[in-house]
Amino acid sequence: MSTRPEVLFVCVHNAGRSQMAAALLQHYALGRVAVRSAGSAPADQVNPAAAEALTELGLDITAAVPSKLTTEDVEASDVVITMGCGDTCPVFPGKRYLDWRLDDPAGRSVDAVRPIRDDIDRRVRALLAELLDDPA
Repeated sequence: MSTRPEVLFVCVHNAGRSQMAAALLQHYALGRVAVRSAGSAPADQVNPAAAEALTELGLDITAAVPSKLTTEDVEASDVVITMGCGDTCPVFPGKRYLDWRLDDPAGRSVDAVRPIRDDIDRRVRALLAELLDDPA
């Protein structure tokens, strides 16, 4: 792993789960981790309920733009975390892959998205602790 770990969050639309995860990791990492997110079939905009759920934590993703997953995104990453993208994520030897099974916030109310956000928050904090304690 590089001196500054690089993490890529991938979901289908890059509008909810991966956007929330990226924003949370950026917030907690304070520049110690390079963070990006992408989707196999990006939506036109960030999920409004996901954005509202993060706003409750003081984070704003309303200006984020869902982006298309590229081979370069995966190549540049030390850790690739998939969230329901199935087989659409390219796999490269030497990369660490994690699959976080999370409910899709698409079409859900903010009340239904909060538990998803909280689950992502717990996972992101655990990942960050692992990345920063990793002697490699």
